[in-house]
Amino acid sequence: MSDKHPCESCSMPIETGAYCVHCADADGKLQPFEDRFEKMIGWQMRQKPGLSREDAEAQTLEFMRRMPAWKDHPRVRR
Repeated sequence: MSDKHPCESCSMPIETGAYCVHCADADGKLQPFEDRFEKMIGWQMRQKPGLSREDAEAQTLEFMRRMPAWKDHPRVRR
């Protein structure tokens, strides 16, 4: 049995805290939206070669809408 739970920002499995090492700063606080958004777009484009920047942005925003850390952020609200 695993004690892991998803990061509230990106859904990466973590053992403690609300955010993974990729989404938290040195103090364990969530990094700014724009920083995480750009890094998530980059990840998306590496996972899907040939994906346009526009499509990567749209897919990333759609994903972030479902994440507790971002669901109420003005950039992701519909």
